[in-house]
Amino acid sequence: MKISPALNTPTDLQADAIRDISAALNALLADVYALHIKIMNFRWHMSGPHFRDYQAMLQDHALQLLVSTASIAERVRAIGASTLHSIGDIARRQRLLDNDADYVAPSAMLTELRDDNQQLAAYLRETHDVCEEHGDVASANLIERWLDETERRIWQLFEATRAND
Repeated sequence: MKISPALNTPTDLQADAIRDISAALNALLADVYALHIKIMNFRWHMSGPHFRDYQAMLQDHALQLLVSTASIAERVRAIGASTLHSIGDIARRQRLLDNDADYVAPSAMLTELRDDNQQLAAYLRETHDVCEEHGDVASANLIERWLDETERRIWQLFEATRAND
């Protein structure tokens, strides 16, 4: 991996570590942006008797993800790599699927978001493994916090979609 002199941030990580970690973090960043947009799409199109509760929950989830984007991108830069540049860059790297349907039932929205968060948790664990493999404790530590936040979102979405007992 050739690093631009402008990005040559001092680090004790080896070039292969910077390459692997930044690739994993940039893919994660693309997925977080994709999930944020999907949450906002669903929030804007939410309807039904639980409208206010779902709107508030989805707003919290979207804000949590948006805040994490800066930390992910800053971590990529801190290790001396380049991060995402555009919407097109995000679209090329994202692994989570978009939903462009004209109508999605509220329960289907929440189920899809739960499933997406479960997939994001798996990606977080994979990225954590890459960081541990290269001894990047700082990135691994951040990922643990994001994983905890993701698991909380999964739990909230699961509870919101449970059938009445």
